[in-house]
Amino acid sequence: MKDKRIEISHVSVSYGTKTVLRDVSFCLREDDFLGVIGPNGGGKTTLLKVILELVKPSEGSVTFYRNGQKTPSLKFGYLPQINKIDKQFPVSVYEVVASGLMAEKRIGRRFTAEQRRQTDEVIAQMGLEHLAGTPVGRLSGGELQRALLGRSMISRPEILILDEPNTYVDKWFEVRLYELLAEINRTTAIILVSHDVGTILPIVKNIVCVNESLHYHPGNDLTSEWLDEYYHCPIELIGHGDFPHRILKKHDES
Repeated sequence: MKDKRIEISHVSVSYGTKTVLRDVSFCLREDDFLGVIGPNGGGKTTLLKVILELVKPSEGSVTFYRNGQKTPSLKFGYLPQINKIDKQFPVSVYEVVASGLMAEKRIGRRFTAEQRRQTDEVIAQMGLEHLAGTPVGRLSGGELQRALLGRSMISRPEILILDEPNTYVDKWFEVRLYELLAEINRTTAIILVSHDVGTILPIVKNIVCVNESLHYHPGNDLTSEWLDEYYHCPIELIGHGDFPHRILKKHDES
C-alpha cells in the first residue's frame, strides 16, 4: 500500500450557525484517484478548500505527508469550478498556461528554456497549439477551460484537484481529458469532484460521497443502494459505450 499524502481527521466546518461539513475523516494516498460526489450544497467544494487550506476547520485537523513523513505543505494544482478570469485582460493562452510556473520562476527573470518547453508540451496536450498566441477573450468556454486545466497541471503537482473539470468542455476533449488524467495519476494523486456520477466511475479508484458527512467507498463498483443511502437522491447507473450515463429515479421533493 502506498504512503499517505493527506490525513483528514474529524473535520467539521461551520459558516455561522450552518454546519457544512460534520466529523469528516479519510486518508488520501499518493497513488489515489479519488472521485468526490454528492448533492449540490452537500459540502464538496468546502472539502476541497479545507484541503487547500483556504478554509480553516471549526474542528479537527488536516495533516500532509511526503515520503511517509509529516510535512507542513504539499504542491497542489487546482482547477476551481467557477473561474473568474477577466476575459478582457490582454493575456494569451500561452501566458495563461505558463502562469502555472510562476512560483518556480525567478523574480525579474524570463522563463527558462525548459519551462518554455514544458509550456509548449502542456499546450499540445490540451489541443491548443493553434491558439497559443490567441487572447483569452477570443476563446470559447471549452477552450478557456482547457487553458486553465493546463495551468493547473503544468507544475507537476503532488496532488491535482479538479472541481467539475468537464464544465464547458466539448465531448471530444472530455474523452481526451480522462485519458490525460489516467496518465497523470501514474505520478500524481488526483481528487476529482463531479456531479456526473456515471461518467467518472470508470476512471477513479475510490469514491467519497459528501453530504455534510462523508462516506468512503473503496473501489468504484458502486451500487444503486449505496448511492440511495448516502446521496439522498436515488440514482440509476446505465452503461453506454465507454462512459456510462446516470439517470435520476423519481423521488419525493420532501
